[in-house]
Amino acid sequence: MHKLVKKKVLIPLTAIIILIAGSSFKSDFFEIAKQIEIFTTLFKELNMNYVDETNPAELMDTAIKNMLEELDPYTKFLNEQDVEAFKINNAGEYSGIGSLVRSYEDKLLIVEPYKDYPADKAGLRAGDEIIKIGDISVADFDDNASELLKGANGTSVTVTYKRQGEIKTTTIKREGIDVDAVPFYKMVDAKTGYIVLSKFNAKASDQTKEALKELKGKGAEKIILDLRGNPGGLLSEAINVTNLFVPKGELIVTTKSKVKKFNREYKTKSKAVDTEIPLVVLVNGRSASASEIVSGSLQDLDRAVIMGARSFGKGLVQRPMKLTYGTQLKVTISRYYTASGRCIQALDYWNRDDSGNAVRTTEFNDFKTRNGRKVQDGGGVLPDIEIDAAKTNTLTNALLASNTIFDFATDYSYKNKVEDVSKFTFTNVDFLEFKNFVSKSNFSFETKAQKALREALSTEDKDIYGSNVQESYKNLLVELDKSKLNALDTFQKEIQKNLEDEIVKRYFYREGLYSYYLQKDEAILAATELLNNNDRYSSILK
Repeated sequence: MHKLVKKKVLIPLTAIIILIAGSSFKSDFFEIAKQIEIFTTLFKELNMNYVDETNPAELMDTAIKNMLEELDPYTKFLNEQDVEAFKINNAGEYSGIGSLVRSYEDKLLIVEPYKDYPADKAGLRAGDEIIKIGDISVADFDDNASELLKGANGTSVTVTYKRQGEIKTTTIKREGIDVDAVPFYKMVDAKTGYIVLSKFNAKASDQTKEALKELKGKGAEKIILDLRGNPGGLLSEAINVTNLFVPKGELIVTTKSKVKKFNREYKTKSKAVDTEIPLVVLVNGRSASASEIVSGSLQDLDRAVIMGARSFGKGLVQRPMKLTYGTQLKVTISRYYTASGRCIQALDYWNRDDSGNAVRTTEFNDFKTRNGRKVQDGGGVLPDIEIDAAKTNTLTNALLASNTIFDFATDYSYKNKVEDVSKFTFTNVDFLEFKNFVSKSNFSFETKAQKALREALSTEDKDIYGSNVQESYKNLLVELDKSKLNALDTFQKEIQKNLEDEIVKRYFYREGLYSYYLQKDEAILAATELLNNNDRYSSILK
């Protein structure tokens, strides 16, 4: 036990020492050393004297995670497996079954099998619940069971899964999986090219460049770059993607930190592919980090019109720091500022409300683009033209987070036959079915008003109110619950967009979804219309 304790204590000690080494605040050294000594002695005494047998590794893992949660959600401790996953995510290559998988305590959920990869060939479908991998029950596996699906090329893995209540088994032969940063590009019309950039891994700029050149070769005189749902990735790739459209030597982003070596200016280093081609960039509430560097700086430089919905608002930069025994600390080292000097960070993790939640920025500062247009900091990138269907709200987010939209799409795909993506239409009758599905499900969603009323009823002050007032409170809560179903109609456009996306993927994979977008997506249609109106496009940037 003592050896385990010693090994695990070294991890946070090394992390703290690394931070100390880069800090100019040497006056804090004594206080840090003091706290380390207190923690070391506490950890030793706890493991030696606690009434039951302890697991030092689990205790330390919990201690580290709880400590880091006080900072921001991006500063994380990475164990050996996490480090490997982090490398794979950035490289865009790994060996496995080729499917997006979500992990739960007792199962793995197939979210999206990739077309023609092993999971797809083996017949797995979105919505399948993997309950056993080989002889190992997922419910009995302490770590992330999705790691068991990975392995060397050519090796096989047997999985037991549940589909629509029926237990099935299949054997999957693993393959090398390429995760494309640009999964789709195509001509929208004779003169407009469309490029989807879904992540900023090591392939992002090369694949975007290849797509851009090929589309130009097919006659593209205008480009739509789709960053919706792109969560970000490598800062260097964000600079390189921006560089495709702006000249060498342009300042794209600045990082500022308390540690001097992290204060840097990032400029474009190469010759652009095309500095004149009219460009529209699409963003939404799930476009974050590197996506916001690209969209924000192209907006600041008046190089593109931004369309869609306000982006996520992540203006923080992380860097992995090597620790002992193959572990790492992914730590927030700086804030980034786009070309105009604005930081688009939306949440203040260092000032929290009474519930411990980060406070959202409410005061915005004005900045100027190169042509003098007003832009603001603090809340993500606000598009030049907003598209209603691209917007989000707390109800839609709750439906997505609870898997209600996902589960309805699974149910829909087993009840309906769709053979041609161009003929697929999600009707009002289908939306009524969705509303019935929600009413019969376990979906729960508490608004701020409901939360305030419940807290008022549960406090000691409730005794002050008479029974009539208390009954009125309860009746109001019931009415608010009923009104939430009516809110499905209020936000039908945003909800239906997510339903259509999920359903189309079930039949035609992601490639089919993008083909569907070219025909019916409101943002792409609006972007194409704008690009075909030179005067309006130019007037927005001026």
